[in-house]
Amino acid sequence: MSSKDEVVKSVPQNGFVGHPKGLFTLFFTEFWERFSYYGMRAILIFFMYYELNEGGLGLDRGTANSIMAIYGSLVYMSGIIGGWIADRVLGTRRTIFYGGVLIMIGHLLLALPGGVTMLFASMAFIVMGTGLLKPNVSSIVGDIYAETDSRRDAGFSIFYMGINMGAFIAPFIVGTIGQKYSFHLGFGLAGLGMFVGLIVYKLTEKKYLGLAGLQVNNPLKPEERKKVFTQFGIVALLIIILGAIGIKTGTLTMNVFSFIITALGVLIPTVFFIYMYRSEKTTKDEKSRLLAYIPLFLSAVMFWAIQEQGATILATYADERTQLSIGGIQLQSSWFQSLNPLFVITLAPLFAMLWLKWGDKQPTTPRKFSYALFFAGLSFLVMMIPAYLSGGETLVSPLWLVLSFFLVVVGELLLSPVGLSATTKLAPQAFAAQTMSLWFLTSAAAQAINAQLVKVYEVVSEFTYFGFLGSLSIVVGIIILVLSPIISKAMKGIN
Repeated sequence: MSSKDEVVKSVPQNGFVGHPKGLFTLFFTEFWERFSYYGMRAILIFFMYYELNEGGLGLDRGTANSIMAIYGSLVYMSGIIGGWIADRVLGTRRTIFYGGVLIMIGHLLLALPGGVTMLFASMAFIVMGTGLLKPNVSSIVGDIYAETDSRRDAGFSIFYMGINMGAFIAPFIVGTIGQKYSFHLGFGLAGLGMFVGLIVYKLTEKKYLGLAGLQVNNPLKPEERKKVFTQFGIVALLIIILGAIGIKTGTLTMNVFSFIITALGVLIPTVFFIYMYRSEKTTKDEKSRLLAYIPLFLSAVMFWAIQEQGATILATYADERTQLSIGGIQLQSSWFQSLNPLFVITLAPLFAMLWLKWGDKQPTTPRKFSYALFFAGLSFLVMMIPAYLSGGETLVSPLWLVLSFFLVVVGELLLSPVGLSATTKLAPQAFAAQTMSLWFLTSAAAQAINAQLVKVYEVVSEFTYFGFLGSLSIVVGIIILVLSPIISKAMKGIN
């Protein structure tokens, strides 16, 4: 009997809507983690650029947007480290718990008055915590099912609903409290959400998860530990020293730091690709599939570069350019952050049924990616209309933002689940886990690039900004569509 089978046998196999009881633990842990993260994210941009007398930090709006993009990029990059720590040091269960604790501390730091210094300290905790928790919760969802369990895909769908339900309600609760009463109170509420998630996790993990996630898959040998921890310590110390010198001398400005993150967002996946392609463990067919994955990777970066601006450019647009008083009802600009998870929850079952109905007749993976880029491009092109009609000055109807978010979610459902599936199929066998990390780096790279793009929004017209990026996405989509037969052929039988 394999260790995987032993883990599954140790997990109570029914009890949560016909699924293993462990799914209850993971569903609500992720629900509350996403509640805390998306609640915090819904008001963070406003907290940064609102004036001091409005309870904010008074930062320049362009700087605030750039910090948000850097933040998002680092969150996704940190998942690589979180996966390594779980696999080699702590195991997934303990890594998840410690990640939740760090996230909670990060939110609570934001709840305290402390200016920009406290902001960056809280970001460091949340980046580290999310990197530890996020990839490993998904890993345990797979562990509680046998490989042949027909409920496995449905279990991931239920888990995905938990993610989006937490993200959906958070802006309404945290956003309202933060914008109407106090940003610090809103951040404190986000921290309370993570605290509730940790309580659920600790009270139910032993009973419902059994042995899942307890084992360290590839533990460091005693002789390796000292060497690895010494190397980590030296690197961390060098970063701290160089950072301190840079801040002291004034050379490490926010602009310089944003360029460093942008460079890392491009370099890290490039090194990943080169390393895997040149490895002797990668077969000839796997090299062909890896080359086929490159245009898909670049397409995903283009897509997420637009999608992730929903929390930056479109968030500020909702706050400053949108009519928020409708028929006597006062909308909060943070509420628009609920549109993405709302449309995902609504449309995901429809897409699942559509792919099931079409079966082998459904579009190939490269074609789905090209269609996703068309919808992402349209989501920005439609924003040219209110920019033109209003002259970039008068307030516009909130329905334009609703339409923009709807279009990009259609694209997301064409690309995100398909990309995850394609990554597992195209990955070289020797680098299966690393290739999954590579998929998450599409978001990291996109937000690293956004750290520069959002600055452009401050110096060009809305019409030009939305028009250029929307058109660029559609052009890339057309290129992928034209190349799709070549990409499909290079995938060597993977559809």
